[in-house]
Amino acid sequence: MMPGRCQPAQLQKFMDGLVLRNPGEREFHQAVYEVANTLLPYINRHPVYHELRILERMTEPDRMVSFRVSWQNDAGEIIVNRGFRVQMNNAIGPYKGGLRFSHTVTPSILKFLAFEQTFKNSLTGLPMGAGKGGANFNPKGKSPTEVMRFCQSFINELYRHIGPNLDVPAGDIGVGAREIGYMFGQYKRITGSFEGVLTGKGLEFGGSLIRTEATGYGVVLFLEHMLNEVGRNLSGLRISISGSGNVSLHAAERALQSGAIVQTLSDSRGCIHDPDGIDDEKLRWVRELKEVRRGRIAEYAERFASATYHADARPWMVPCDVALPCATQNEIDAGDARRLLEGGVTAVCEGANMPTELDAVSLLTDSGVMFGPAKAANAGGVAVSGLEMSQNSARLSWTLADMERQLEQIMSDIHGRCVEFGREDSDSIDYVAGANIAGFRKVAEAMLAFGVV
Repeated sequence: MMPGRCQPAQLQKFMDGLVLRNPGEREFHQAVYEVANTLLPYINRHPVYHELRILERMTEPDRMVSFRVSWQNDAGEIIVNRGFRVQMNNAIGPYKGGLRFSHTVTPSILKFLAFEQTFKNSLTGLPMGAGKGGANFNPKGKSPTEVMRFCQSFINELYRHIGPNLDVPAGDIGVGAREIGYMFGQYKRITGSFEGVLTGKGLEFGGSLIRTEATGYGVVLFLEHMLNEVGRNLSGLRISISGSGNVSLHAAERALQSGAIVQTLSDSRGCIHDPDGIDDEKLRWVRELKEVRRGRIAEYAERFASATYHADARPWMVPCDVALPCATQNEIDAGDARRLLEGGVTAVCEGANMPTELDAVSLLTDSGVMFGPAKAANAGGVAVSGLEMSQNSARLSWTLADMERQLEQIMSDIHGRCVEFGREDSDSIDYVAGANIAGFRKVAEAMLAFGVV
């Protein structure tokens, strides 16, 4: 199957309509453009999708809820934030997607994330629809009591819109096990019922093994399948990773297990380059730095003489074989892509959501770089969230071996779907097109079955 790209006039007409309906939402426009560019040629070959306007319907959320979150800080002051939930599409299962607490949260960012989630959840093969939510609340610098008060106030409104068969949120940036625990406790207090309404819970109250590791591990599993497709493996390859949060650290851990040389990490203030490699001992030190002491990655260069710290810089100037952007959206622009190409990069696999700008994706793929898009490569996290939902429904817990086996199988299946729909010839696979078409097809067929709803 030849994926192809859309004719400019058709794509422009589609995007003009979308922008008119969603003015000023730059991130959402970007996410839809990337998908439409590869999907419209596929839709042209299947007229029923065009006649029933399936893609237009998929770009319009089923509903978007916005609400006030009032809470009291430790000084007794009343603070007002805004909470959101975007319920994008439930054609193949309950809405499923994370909650993000960050000052950067806007309707545009949540809509782009929810739209991407539609394809990502479909690719896992699990019965999960797509949603995303959060608040413009930054937990950094807040006391545990302040975070608890905010989470309780947030769920006081959100509980009306979620449920185990309706919408099952998870964590995302700024929402970890602590925040999930506070929200689950308040939901249980309000409703009086113990339900699997949130994922990412503690193991003591319905959580799942390897949920914390799943996104980072899944990125590297997908990368390994990409490399194996062309007869290569990770052993001895130099990897540049951005970020130093959960996804970044577990991607680094899994890459080390496969014999790779991890040479960079970063945070919002800069990056470190360790040409000797970030080994297991150094990685444990970083985990303690970021998760316990809440320190800055600059301290790594003070602790380890082999490393250099680059303030206000991203790690993409460091020569590498593989790049794993795991920090945030749009962290690789065209200039970064050129630097990666100059440094010899042969594969890029996205750990964050939409971390690569469209111009940068084109530069990389046109130069023959293997490119694993986020909706496929970082689907391990939501896949294990889906498995947590299954365990909650059945009132059981699977073993570590069970979870590892299922995660590996799901990532292998996702890669296979991308190859099936993205193969251009015997030597070339368009993973972006493959992920978009495979993810779209399952949701679209369900929507056709339901009629015009």
